[in-house]
Amino acid sequence: MARELRLGLNVGYWAGGPPPGAAEAIAEAEKLGFDSLWTAEAYGSDALMPLAWWGAATERLKLGTAIVQISARTPAATAMAAMTLDYLSGGRIILGLGVSGPQVVEGWYGQSFEKPLARTREYIGILRDIWSRQGPVVNVGAHYPLPIPGGTGLGKPLKSSLRPLREAIPIYLAAEGPKNIALAGELCDGWLALFYSPHHDAYYREALQEGFARPAARRGEGDFEVAATVPLIITDDIEGAADALRPMYALYFGGMGAKRTNFHANVAIRMGYEAEVARIQELYLSGAKDEAAAAVPTKLLEELTLIGPRDKIRHDLEAWRESIVTTLLIAGDTATLRSAAELVLG
Repeated sequence: MARELRLGLNVGYWAGGPPPGAAEAIAEAEKLGFDSLWTAEAYGSDALMPLAWWGAATERLKLGTAIVQISARTPAATAMAAMTLDYLSGGRIILGLGVSGPQVVEGWYGQSFEKPLARTREYIGILRDIWSRQGPVVNVGAHYPLPIPGGTGLGKPLKSSLRPLREAIPIYLAAEGPKNIALAGELCDGWLALFYSPHHDAYYREALQEGFARPAARRGEGDFEVAATVPLIITDDIEGAADALRPMYALYFGGMGAKRTNFHANVAIRMGYEAEVARIQELYLSGAKDEAAAAVPTKLLEELTLIGPRDKIRHDLEAWRESIVTTLLIAGDTATLRSAAELVLG
């Protein structure tokens, strides 16, 4: 059954400084009826400070992180930041979390990447314990023990001195593999999908349903959010739009992570592009980045994005409306946002 889609503005993360025109785009998004604003982090700009800075100029937009990396902060630090921003924004925070990948976790944060599912489960459990304030927080898990064993011996369980504005701050999990998507369905209020194709919707529904069916599941399909990042380029030149996107997809499918461990590449492989991904990785990891980008098939990009003339995009949007996605996260200047609002929100 087709559903109404919401729109979110994804400012993302940045390397060379804040993206030009970001403040103007955010103001326009709120004016146009966008539902949410999202920031991100990798190993440069962080997600929380830009969200607070730009969010302070908004009144209605939900403010989401896509994502806060769990290895970047202890559970308590993330819980504190979320509670603080929730108060400052009047209850508009969505905490998007993700494990990132082994290259960032071990190379940048200096932590072990092992057992990401178990770490995520434990991390989210501590967040919810802190926000609930049912008592001093104790955790006997292997990854984030509280109080920490050993040390001075003076550590003691504590209860947050701040009573949260909302005890149930929404948590969305960034996930790509089936086990992680199922974990999102079990533990969280939403799923952040980076590379999503509505033409493979059944695969994602099955993974989420596994999580919904678990005894401790918080939600079901009827009240679970799926926010999917989707590039939007309105143009009569489809190949030109594909060429503009190819370098980014070549980076993620070919160069993000090691050849044997690339969660992004696995998405395209599951979609039937194993040979193409192997070629992209071979070229990218050998330093032939331009050739790797050229090897990204237009058909794959059309399954993952919204590119082409307005009539084509209107047609392509129908598959998204029939999917489990509830919010499309897009990026762009004010003109792009106005076109998106016209096409998606009517």
